Amino acid sequence: MKQHTHQERWWISVSAAVVGNAIIAVIKLLWFLSSGSWSLFSEAIHSFADTSNQALLMIGVKRSSKKATDAFSYGYKKERFLWALISACGIFFIWAGVTTYHGIMTLISPGEIHINQRTFIILGISLVIESITLGIAINEIKKSSTHRKRKLIMEHGDPITLAVVYEDTIAVGGVIIAATGLLASYITKNPLRDSITSIIIWILLWCMAIILINKNRKLLIGKSIPAATKESIIELMEQDEIIEKVLDFKSTMLDMDTYHIKCEIECNGTGLLKEINRNNFLKNEYKEVKESYGDFLEFCIDYTRRVPRIIGTKIDTLEKKIKDKYPQVRHIDIEIN
Repeated sequence: MKQHTHQERWWISVSAAVVGNAIIAVIKLLWFLSSGSWSLFSEAIHSFADTSNQALLMIGVKRSSKKATDAFSYGYKKERFLWALISACGIFFIWAGVTTYHGIMTLISPGEIHINQRTFIILGISLVIESITLGIAINEIKKSSTHRKRKLIMEHGDPITLAVVYEDTIAVGGVIIAATGLLASYITKNPLRDSITSIIIWILLWCMAIILINKNRKLLIGKSIPAATKESIIELMEQDEIIEKVLDFKSTMLDMDTYHIKCEIECNGTGLLKEINRNNFLKNEYKEVKESYGDFLEFCIDYTRRVPRIIGTKIDTLEKKIKDKYPQVRHIDIEIN
């Protein structure tokens, strides 16, 4: 049910962003064609980039919801990170590149700009729509995050919703920058002001793309569980009487707040002996076998069978304890050194 709710939240934020940005992109492009403002062109490219990017995110969300198979036993959750990376690379290499080219060209040979009140009305409408989709994305990422601090939410938040937050934040900033550039050009009658704001917008696109590429790169490689959680899990394990020490601890992210951990442990002989000797098991057995070597051999055979079962039962209990306290840990492999 929780997973289904997360899926709905991704669709809400991404769908709202796709629809909003598609409308804005068409409006900005049409007004660029009538005004000749390169800031508006950059903003139109920015909105088209956001629309195509979020469409790719929707593909990633859909494909990541497939059930696990024999070939992919941990499921397809990381496909979201892959498609988010593809969309970020698209922004970096295509959309930011187009905007960069036109920004530089207009600096070299600026053209005439036709600015009137309707230009600012268009930007005002864009600002309202972008702000609404940004508000929806922020609300959804707060609901889906287990963290309360903004810094932790931005660091560990779901990359799908987080991408929408980044894009819409920069989109709102881009509209304000474009409006500022157009107003400066309108007042000074100098089109270079508009060209400069166009370049500022493509710088924002570059920065956003780099941030998103880096975040999804880490998730695809296999980001480890947070250090504080790792230390807490190791401490919990070493509190068990049969564990002397956790020798090796590795973890990887399978999905947002879903981890697979693997560790090696060294058994505590004294603790293991206490577990085996519950209810004076060894003393009772000793009384029965001390007179017969054959009975003693049978006891040894039974003992060698009993020890692995006891260790296995203790490990199962320990894994359940870890999962109960840290529900984000879905898969645990504990090996004995």
